[in-house]
Amino acid sequence: MPARIPNGKPLRLVLLGAPGVGKGTQAEMIHERFGACQLSTGDVFRDEKISCEENLSVTGRAALDFMRRGALVPDDTVLAIVTERIRCLRCSGGFLLDGFPRTVAQAEALEKLLQSENISLDAVINYDLPLEKIITRLSGRRTCAHCKAVYHLASQPSQRPGVCDGCGAKLIQREDDRPESVQVRMAAYEQNTRPLIDFYAERKLLRTVTATGSPQEIFRRTCLGVLGV
Repeated sequence: MPARIPNGKPLRLVLLGAPGVGKGTQAEMIHERFGACQLSTGDVFRDEKISCEENLSVTGRAALDFMRRGALVPDDTVLAIVTERIRCLRCSGGFLLDGFPRTVAQAEALEKLLQSENISLDAVINYDLPLEKIITRLSGRRTCAHCKAVYHLASQPSQRPGVCDGCGAKLIQREDDRPESVQVRMAAYEQNTRPLIDFYAERKLLRTVTATGSPQEIFRRTCLGVLGV
């Protein structure tokens, strides 16, 4: 049984941070330790892409259409996707939002949605990592072309260079993990997502955690500095 926050209060968090800081890993560790329901919009959108279209909701089909055209899913569609999963926000163990909100408009819409449910956020955790470290982290990442397992040339190499330990398929570098692509992704983050830091700082919800070191070290900082456990 996962451990709970000492006062038994559900844990309700938003996780922020640039691509490559390890938000997904931290979300999984927080979920395993405290039992909060993890809602990652990135995972939701990937599931929509591989699902049978006839099983998708109207909102899911709309999101899929934008993704097929290589366009960003608009704010109202993203919010509708989250609203369809309102049970996660009502989870008795709390929730973790990873990848949403991405813009101030989405944050304002989330705020109204939570108010309508009489739910309040405990904190917004901003995982911070210098740009040069993000580039090193992402540009060293390699992904199995078959089973999608993830490795890193420096911190988590495969046993045989360029070959997946699990299925033996070739390891590739994703296009968006190349240094030049990382620069573009970071520019988009700075323009769209960085203003969220000011948004949540004004509401006195923002907590910044340095995202250097191992996932376990970052998790300890999160527990001690943000969650107080």
